Amino acid sequence: MIGIEQRTICDGVNFRSIRDNKFKTVRMSVHLVVPMSRTAAAENALVPFLLSRASREYPDYTKLGQRLAELYGASLNADVQKLGDLQVLTISACGLADRYALDGESISRELGDLLCSILFDPPFEDGLFPQDGFEQEKRQTIELIDSEFNDKRTYARQRCEALMCKNEPFGISRYGSKEDICNLQRSAITDAWNALIRRARVEVTVLGDCDPEPVYEGFSQAFRKAGRESVVGCPNTVVRCAETVNEVTEKMDVAQGKLVLGFRTGTAMPEEAVPAVKLMTALYGGTPNSKLFLNVREKLSLCYYCSAQFNSMKGIMLVQSGVETENMQKAREEILRQLDEVKKGNFDDSEIEAAKMSLANSYRTLSDSLGGLDNWYLSQTFANQIQRPEEAAACINAVTRQEIIDAANRVTLDTVYCLVGNGEDAQ
Repeated sequence: MIGIEQRTICDGVNFRSIRDNKFKTVRMSVHLVVPMSRTAAAENALVPFLLSRASREYPDYTKLGQRLAELYGASLNADVQKLGDLQVLTISACGLADRYALDGESISRELGDLLCSILFDPPFEDGLFPQDGFEQEKRQTIELIDSEFNDKRTYARQRCEALMCKNEPFGISRYGSKEDICNLQRSAITDAWNALIRRARVEVTVLGDCDPEPVYEGFSQAFRKAGRESVVGCPNTVVRCAETVNEVTEKMDVAQGKLVLGFRTGTAMPEEAVPAVKLMTALYGGTPNSKLFLNVREKLSLCYYCSAQFNSMKGIMLVQSGVETENMQKAREEILRQLDEVKKGNFDDSEIEAAKMSLANSYRTLSDSLGGLDNWYLSQTFANQIQRPEEAAACINAVTRQEIIDAANRVTLDTVYCLVGNGEDAQ
């Protein structure tokens, strides 16, 4: 049995519980949501990682690890992501469902208390985060940035997004720049934590088989003591149409070139046409039965991979492909030609059904994990009405052929990014 309940803890702090007794575990997440900012992205990004290391009650890894072990091997995780033009800083705790506790303990209450301890009471030294943890998290964040640079598929996508959205907050890296991370000071991180606790929009989510009431009460008490101030605005810019095509080619030591095409779809959440764009994207390049996969990759062998993804918050569709340098122009032309085919309605009912089945299946599998459900409901934060995954699948199944064609005809090419090798020495 699945039950969804939403309540407000205080201004800008929302509490959502999704109860589902098929799970033997529970997951609690605190999502701090703030506008992406070039000046604050780096210091904000370090906050969840520093917080998840310890608290005043459990001031080091050993004591925190012991406490997690006492809670039947519970775990803590931190993450940073983008939701449109917003930076989302997350701390999550996962543990055993209450009914499986050997001595009748309320594991959910204990996990909620632990999260509150970590979020609101860090183990400050002279009013600052500990020096050793600060330095280690700086190093690890720089390593994360380097790993994304070294993964050229990820790098090419990020470069296309940055070029396409250079005048929008979405163009900023979720971690900030490597230089900004290197130059961070402990005082800036402490100031960022203070600002987040007092002014960030907060989404507290409890998922799984537990009574959410004790968790709600614990966070209510903590936020009442936090000195909340006016909540920051969370605007999201949507560019409807590309006026010109921006083309950028970069050279690196790569053997396989990368071609990324960025499109404006003219549609974004919470608009009613979003399901049509999602289905159009799947039919065009989102499944193994899509036009891009079957034609550009399989039939013409112009690339190693070719797929399309839709960012519903920004109204952006990206087509990513791995291409030999000599095939760049041919691949680009064929990718655009296949989009024209969709615009003209040159697809049959079997293609529509395959795309619908693929999307509906992806929604169904979300409910198989608490992490998947957590991300789903986070993505619904700015929707007009919260949908369950199965409700979203029903909306996809209701999309008509003409709505797919209409969605495709709103698409305009904005940016073409090519990453090519330097020559014979490329690796």
